[in-house]
Amino acid sequence: MRTGSEPRTARSALRARFWLSLWGLLWALVGTVAFALAGRPGWAIACGVLLLVVTVDLAVVLRHIRQGPHYQPGPDIPPYRPPDDRP
Repeated sequence: MRTGSEPRTARSALRARFWLSLWGLLWALVGTVAFALAGRPGWAIACGVLLLVVTVDLAVVLRHIRQGPHYQPGPDIPPYRPPDDRP
């Protein structure tokens, strides 16, 4: 729920998340290859799953970066009322 007290200059941390995802992608790839070559299939699979998760996260971050900024209501817009149909 929007309270109206959000900072006017708030920025998303998508660029930082992008670089951290690239760093994680690199290490997950290195870990997968290293464990596969060392004959440790369990650890190689674990790093492979992590590689898949990081790749999906990176794709989501890139999609959000390409979408650009979205409309945010100004301080003159009142906060949204919570729904009344709560159980």
